[in-house]
Amino acid sequence: MTTTAPSVLFVCVHNAGRSPMAAAFLTHLGGNRVTVRSAGSAPADTVNPAVVEAMREIGIDISAETPKMLTARAVETSDVVITMGCGDACPYFPGKRYLDWTLDDPAGQGVDAVRPIRDSIEERIRGLLTELGIEVRA
Repeated sequence: MTTTAPSVLFVCVHNAGRSPMAAAFLTHLGGNRVTVRSAGSAPADTVNPAVVEAMREIGIDISAETPKMLTARAVETSDVVITMGCGDACPYFPGKRYLDWTLDDPAGQGVDAVRPIRDSIEERIRGLLTELGIEVRA
């Protein structure tokens, strides 16, 4: 019997802070047991350097990540769509599970302000993995 890994899409406006952190945590903690994507409704040119540094502090390197444009296809092919302040920019497809995570925006913030956002995202990712029935990777 073959089971398909659940697919999760993280969406924020610039795809430069919250959504790349969430995607990195889900990849790190869920491994190949979940398909992970992130995108933005108006992607920035680069990931926020303070976000890269905050993630590096805990051993997750996202320095090679680049913000990606949100597409209807990305939403359509995801089982769970998690928005983080993208408003009405995210296309809606019936039958998808949508979650809206209210998190501070790390844009323009230093690493000290990003750390609590990072930690909140990690906590939510751990909860999401539990909901999806996926054991957290050690």
